[in-house]
Amino acid sequence: MRARIGDRLAVGEGRIGEVVGVPSADGAPPYIVKWLKDGHIAMVFPDQYARLIPGGEPVTTGGSGDAA
Repeated sequence: MRARIGDRLAVGEGRIGEVVGVPSADGAPPYIVKWLKDGHIAMVFPDQYARLIPGGEPVTTGGSGDAA
């Protein structure tokens, strides 16, 4: 998993955050994420169930399994 600033991180059911910092030069975790729901900023080391959504792509939610 490699992220860039502006990507979104989807974790669990409906928890989506914007990547606002990537301390590693190669884009590897952990990431600094601002959660969209409450604005909380945290350093996150995503697990195997997390998804990165490239900046500019729509975030899909629903029961099809392609959403977080």
